[in-house]
Amino acid sequence: MIAIRNLDETSKPWVDGFTIGQVLNETARRHPDHDAFVFCDPPNRMTWSELDDAVTEVACGLLALGFRPGDHFGVWATNVPQWVLLQFATARIGVVLVNINPSYRANELKYALQQSEVRGLALIDHHKSTHFWEILNEACPELATAAPGELNSKAFPKLKWIIGLRGDPPSYALKWDELLSRAESVPATTVAQIADKLHCNDAINIQYTSGTTGHPKGATLSHRNVLLNAFYAGQSQRLGPSDRLALPVPLYHCFGCVLGTMCCLVHGSAMIFPSECFSAAATLDAIEKERCTALYGVPTMFIAQLEHPSYAGRDLSSLRTGIMAGSPCPIELMKHVTADMGAAEMTIGYGQTEASPLITQTRTDDPIELRVGTVGRPLPGFEAKIVDPITNQTLPDGQQGEFCGRGHGVMLGYYNMPEKTAAVIDSEGWLHTGDLGMRQSNGYFRITGRLHDMIIRGGENIYPREIEERLYEHPAVEDVQVVGVPDRRFGEEVLAWVKLKAGHDVSEAELREFCLGSMARFKVPHYWKFVNQFPTTVTGKIQKFKIRETAIEELGLQDIAKIQTA
Repeated sequence: MIAIRNLDETSKPWVDGFTIGQVLNETARRHPDHDAFVFCDPPNRMTWSELDDAVTEVACGLLALGFRPGDHFGVWATNVPQWVLLQFATARIGVVLVNINPSYRANELKYALQQSEVRGLALIDHHKSTHFWEILNEACPELATAAPGELNSKAFPKLKWIIGLRGDPPSYALKWDELLSRAESVPATTVAQIADKLHCNDAINIQYTSGTTGHPKGATLSHRNVLLNAFYAGQSQRLGPSDRLALPVPLYHCFGCVLGTMCCLVHGSAMIFPSECFSAAATLDAIEKERCTALYGVPTMFIAQLEHPSYAGRDLSSLRTGIMAGSPCPIELMKHVTADMGAAEMTIGYGQTEASPLITQTRTDDPIELRVGTVGRPLPGFEAKIVDPITNQTLPDGQQGEFCGRGHGVMLGYYNMPEKTAAVIDSEGWLHTGDLGMRQSNGYFRITGRLHDMIIRGGENIYPREIEERLYEHPAVEDVQVVGVPDRRFGEEVLAWVKLKAGHDVSEAELREFCLGSMARFKVPHYWKFVNQFPTTVTGKIQKFKIRETAIEELGLQDIAKIQTA
């Protein structure tokens, strides 16, 4: 079987060959008075014309500090207006934006700043219990005696400028207003001159992947990577200038800063940010008050909204479409979102940061069974195939193997990690995702699990996704995660963590019988635990490795876990 390439929608996207700055100029020209972004709390609004002007001002400020094309600039913050301004401003002058996870502690921050070789860092003061200045001072003690722009640190030889996005920053940092004041010394024509020399294939963004083992890797993306992904992702949703997209997903993640900000930039839609970090109530408020037509989120976010006490009384009639992605999307959940929530044209996307991020997506006009039961077909300009993870041979339809993608979204590489880049992008340009999937005869794909999540019990291969999908069908189950834990006899046993819907009750025995009704006995979980929440990343992704680690401790399986196997 040959790799399938999506052949429809073959006309060249208008953004192809452009830089992000050029696209912003054009969108501001086309839709000057339309909302560009709305931050709900605290309130902040800009039209596309206002955003275009504000971005030029920030770009002038960065030039005044000495930043030039190719320099790296980190943003360490929650969803605040300055994040969007800096994303577009750095792109406009060819400075590479480095996304830094706001949940990072000192050691993680130190690694990201060192590995990405940033020359500048912008950060907020605090959010909830996280105090960003304290963490930064711990990661870089030399800052305490530094003046603005004059840091000299062996650990951070390139880092010079620290910018506080709000509040009263330490003496070594510039305030946001001070950055804007310095912009007055640089004419806007200088920005235009630099912008004219940039190329669409230039690196413009480094996004760190949240690996389960080892240090995160910095996926390096170009203008073209993210703009084409945004164009096609928006086209799949039929986004246009009249759409208003609710973005409860974090900006530091590709879901927020590519499928979110870039999608809206390319299609002239409004970005609506409900809150700094995800809040089900704030998201529902934003959909109602701003009459959002589209909504993004990982499955846990949609579950939280559907289960929120105020959900029943909400007017969500404006909703039409959106994307559910970031982790496997339960079929039953998609049915609730499309039918009960009113987002009848909701799409599912699949990909990863290394693909900028989407490789496949369902379309709004796909039959409902495809929109709730598959991750769609490849975006135009992308190819996808399923290969045997051992032999690397392409597998026929209906057989499970590793999902691979090739096309315009594949990253330039991991920053300063050529060996790790070569391990995931082969000599023919195929990105090996590490995800298990299968292709249906109609060209649509399903993701069936992680290559390394597979449970091997007594020689039988068990895929957690199959068990999870069955348990999602139980009327009392809100969410479920299945992992393998060590077992002396079988090598591994199946464990299920189950979160029940409010007001529902069910026993372990009842769930076991429910599973036995449709699957082999060896697949039915041996261990069960009822929980109120799961360990997650800031983006809402379930961290299965932490579930496994916790279970090993709670079940007293430490000694068995240490047993080495061939």
